[in-house]
Amino acid sequence: MLPNFLLPESIAHSDGIGPVIDLGSQSNKLLVLTLGVDRIIEQESLEVSVWGSPDGKSWGVRPLAIFPPKFYCGIYSTLLNLASRPDIKVARVQWKMSRWTKGESMPMFGFYVYAEESGARVSAAVA
Repeated sequence: MLPNFLLPESIAHSDGIGPVIDLGSQSNKLLVLTLGVDRIIEQESLEVSVWGSPDGKSWGVRPLAIFPPKFYCGIYSTLLNLASRPDIKVARVQWKMSRWTKGESMPMFGFYVYAEESGARVSAAVA
């Protein structure tokens, strides 16, 4: 079973890579990825991507999903269709930050990435 958080809520000041997450039975499903940004400094951007691998060593040349650059706090979602990628068994989150002001030189974001099977909320509401 896929843990819901691909990246638990974190405070980051530089580019980074999250932990490797075993997709388990979700490895061939349609997933909803949610990026939550709850802390930010003005005049900076955050780009988050999700990468997949069959073995946790080879991550390919392109991410499975990319959230467009974010400049504001908010909750953003995108779909990740793993049905077309049955070879992908593990995933990880990667992020890049930039800051373009002359003041504070170090960027800072508080954010998380959450994954759930598409339709999970509807199924839970019906039950």
